[in-house]
Amino acid sequence: MKRILLFSFLLFMFSVKTKAQKIDNMYVHLYTDSLKKGTYNYINIDGKLSNGRFIPLDTTDINFTSSDGKFFGNSLWIDPGFKKEKVTIKATLKTNPSVYKEFTMYIKKKPDEKLKTLEEIMNEPNSNEPRKRKN
Repeated sequence: MKRILLFSFLLFMFSVKTKAQKIDNMYVHLYTDSLKKGTYNYINIDGKLSNGRFIPLDTTDINFTSSDGKFFGNSLWIDPGFKKEKVTIKATLKTNPSVYKEFTMYIKKKPDEKLKTLEEIMNEPNSNEPRKRKN
């Protein structure tokens, strides 16, 4: 009798866990609004579980494809000499290919701004000091 109850309990727990882990939808949460050439661009995909919780997804869960560039895990490499204006990315759930997200990202055009060094920041005039009036 104890074995039957234990087996039933384990079977119940396994079925609950399996159902709770089903990914119903995927969401794209990007860290930037454009892709940079000559670097790895991380593509953040989250899965919404049937119980309402979210989990991060990687290449164990999804297949990445793109119109250009090459994926290394969740990171898309864009060649420094890339000439096109945009890239289309598709993330497809491995366990259910009908669940996917496809989106377009543009390539960054402006160069990165040079950040000030600590020395430059420390040598700036203090903006909290009262200003002298001009007569």
